[in-house]
Amino acid sequence: MASDDQRSERPPSFSQRVTNLCRQLLTNNDPPQRRIVLVVTIILVLGIGVVDFLLGFEISLLVFYCLPVLLATTLGWRFGAAVSFACVASWIVSDVAAGANYAAGLVPWWNAVTALGTYLVIVWLFHVFRTLYQQVEARVRERTAALSAEMRERARLEREILDITERERRLIGHDLHDGLGQHLTGTAFAGQVLAEKLQTRRLPEEEGDAWKIVRLVEDGIEKTRRLAKGLLLAEIQQDGLITALDELAQTTTGEYRVRCELRTEGDCGVRGSGVATHLLRIAQEAVRNAVRHGSTRQISIFLRGHARWLELEVRDSGKGLPAAGMRGDGLGLRIMAHRAQIIGGQFTIAAAPEGGTVVTCRVPR
Repeated sequence: MASDDQRSERPPSFSQRVTNLCRQLLTNNDPPQRRIVLVVTIILVLGIGVVDFLLGFEISLLVFYCLPVLLATTLGWRFGAAVSFACVASWIVSDVAAGANYAAGLVPWWNAVTALGTYLVIVWLFHVFRTLYQQVEARVRERTAALSAEMRERARLEREILDITERERRLIGHDLHDGLGQHLTGTAFAGQVLAEKLQTRRLPEEEGDAWKIVRLVEDGIEKTRRLAKGLLLAEIQQDGLITALDELAQTTTGEYRVRCELRTEGDCGVRGSGVATHLLRIAQEAVRNAVRHGSTRQISIFLRGHARWLELEVRDSGKGLPAAGMRGDGLGLRIMAHRAQIIGGQFTIAAAPEGGTVVTCRVPR
């Protein structure tokens, strides 16, 4: 973490600063910045003219006038053309003042026309390039804004799907508890009445069958209650994560005949009930995948608390991850990864070195 912070706070390099400056000049629309460019352009034209005079007419500084011409073009092609005229005039005046002698009167005019033509071509080319660059920048901004809006909408829809899933869980849980559970309870009571009637009529064989049916129905009631309890657990308190994970381990052991245990290390408190709920759902999905697809006989759930992050790890001893071509659509994995993203965590799934699969979700404190 410290190295990441240092990298993020590292000052930009010289090349990055130059790149940023060029980008600002190409997209120069800020009035204060335009005034600065105007002043710098005038100073450059005058400064290069003075240096040209001091060096004499034998040394030409025509190429250095390209800098103020380019700077002026960032304010518009008209200003660039005007500065081109000013640069040519400054060059001619400085050479004449330095004592330049021409064989014919047309020579300085010819030199001025060729220099001016060169500067005007530079102005035109740079103006075209700047216009194309601004158009590309505008398209990039538009597409970036559209992509950002699409990503926000997609994230909203994914959160809504998860909310709908939680509501459906609660509805199914209520239906199991209040509907099917009550129906099975009535069936078990009716079976007890039937067994008692058979007992009064002294039919031991039929009575035994009746009590067997009652026990099967009671087993169904217990399973229904466990299913309803897991579905109704739509949101847990931030201090109830360990208890919920422990119940998950016990339920898995009793229902699937798989050894499942919970181990905690350090301070395992979470910052909110939403984080605890998503971590529990990730653990449930990882355990369910290990039981259904991993052919595992042992599952270990680890909850480790550190100073800056909380880590949930589900490790099984099954057959591990299938080959890339043998995997399905991976909806459960995508849901787990999205839950981790919602709470700002990092989700990984990998094959364990000793065999099996390791699912990890690390959440910052």
